Amino acid sequence: MPALDGMRILDLTQYEAGPSATQALAWLGADVVKVERPGVGDPGRGGPYVPDNAYFHHWNANKRSVALELADPQGRELLLRMLPNFDVMVENMGPGVIEKLQLGYDDAVTANPSIIYASVKGFGASGPYADYKCFDSVAMAMSGAFSLTGPVDGPPHPPGPTLGDVGTGMQLALAITAAYVQKMRTGEGQRIELSMQEAMTYYLRTRMAIGGGWGTKASPRVGTGRGAMINIYPCEPGGPNDYVYVMAVTDPMWKALARAIDRPDLLDDERFASAKGRDVHAEELREILTEFTSARTKYQAMELLAAAGVPAGAVLDTAELFTNPHLVERGFVKEIDVPERGLLKVLGWPARMSASSVDITAAPPLGAHTAEVLVQELALDEDVLAALRDQGVIA
Repeated sequence: MPALDGMRILDLTQYEAGPSATQALAWLGADVVKVERPGVGDPGRGGPYVPDNAYFHHWNANKRSVALELADPQGRELLLRMLPNFDVMVENMGPGVIEKLQLGYDDAVTANPSIIYASVKGFGASGPYADYKCFDSVAMAMSGAFSLTGPVDGPPHPPGPTLGDVGTGMQLALAITAAYVQKMRTGEGQRIELSMQEAMTYYLRTRMAIGGGWGTKASPRVGTGRGAMINIYPCEPGGPNDYVYVMAVTDPMWKALARAIDRPDLLDDERFASAKGRDVHAEELREILTEFTSARTKYQAMELLAAAGVPAGAVLDTAELFTNPHLVERGFVKEIDVPERGLLKVLGWPARMSASSVDITAAPPLGAHTAEVLVQELALDEDVLAALRDQGVIA
């Protein structure tokens, strides 16, 4: 059975921080009903008439879509009437928006006293920044992530992954799962609140510990790596991502590296006999390693080094992930049937569970399950549904 079979979620989230959390829970078996505005939908759709919008599909697979106008009193009432049938309500609207809709925690818990009510805000529900709007990169800038990224002698850079959103989303999914387990034991729900700024700091702890001690100084940027043993090296044919990353952090790895590049003589060189020496003479080592890697493709360099016991990885671009032989063989590259486009490739869910499995399905068209859900949850008949459609309350 799916691990979270029985968990039911009303998903009022948009863009990425919230949808990534609810999608993860859907991939673990939860029934996720995504509530969207008629005619508009989640802004992440890029418009409701873009059926192959890759961004929306990447974060909203395995959900059902209900088009419900929450700004209309009738739409709000329908949502509150459905709420007792669900375990969780999730929202990540801008500051004050959910309260303006009269769907805040107090409203929700009145409708369902055992509801798990989860919110994501850029800076949380309290504090001097609580009313500030926030997106992924703003959260990363405010968490310290920018300060650690980029060239040593240059400005801070935005990290590539959208960790401000998805990193928060994964913590939200964990918190919701924990609250659900607690609810199964006690029968009680609770309120969950995540600040994107605070969530991001969780991913910086190693760099803070290594370079910043106990918060007494700022951890520095390290550019492409540290010294010669932890760094990237250019490879053939010299494209923008033709690099291999090497991370030989122990003496045995250094010895394996010297042998792998067919330079056992380096092991007798006093300059490189210790980790400190290899750091002091990093430039000489980088020249030697660059000569080795630049004569090979990134895959060839990686395979030679990795086979010798040296941690090394080719720098893959995002397109290469979909054809990477390792990921393909492991079944991590999936296909979903997208309306009007047919079969398209997506990447799977990393957690493999021996007693739980959920097939990935395409994200739903806007409002595709409106009638299905309202009939199932509220037993509305077709005449009522038709009247609600005519009034623009549902779609």
